[in-house]
Amino acid sequence: MIEFFTNNWEWISRLLLAMALGMAIGAERKLVHKEAGMKTHSLVAMGAAIFVIISEFMATRYMGLEGIDFNPAQMASNIIVGIGFLGAGSIMLKQNTIKGLTTASGLWVAAGIGVAAGFGLFSLAVVSTVLVLIVLVAMNFIEKPIIKISDTPGMKDFSNDSE
Repeated sequence: MIEFFTNNWEWISRLLLAMALGMAIGAERKLVHKEAGMKTHSLVAMGAAIFVIISEFMATRYMGLEGIDFNPAQMASNIIVGIGFLGAGSIMLKQNTIKGLTTASGLWVAAGIGVAAGFGLFSLAVVSTVLVLIVLVAMNFIEKPIIKISDTPGMKDFSNDSE
């Protein structure tokens, strides 16, 4: 197990950093009562990191091979665009409330995991999945105190910012 983390620390640290930074942005958004919170932002950040890591792996693996005219960045960019349409379809506005943002970002990061698995980057896919599950499950316990703080008198004055 230690060997796994040692051998893969570079991309694991990238995913962890993306997750942590996404959480930080989402915490601020949740504090001011915005719909896209910690889970949504951390999933989007991790999804972006997954696509970059995959592109780097694929460039190393396929670029410069004789007879192969393949640009792995094009693959990742086309998937990102395609999954964006799918994610957009899961976002609904109902009575001034947005629903489906976490689902949409989950779909997006799942696409990154699928690409990783498809290219044989199994460790990347497995660790990414574990991190996504941490975001989706553990974040509920972390966000509840933030919501309580933001519901205290005086904090709601900040919730009317204009994005």
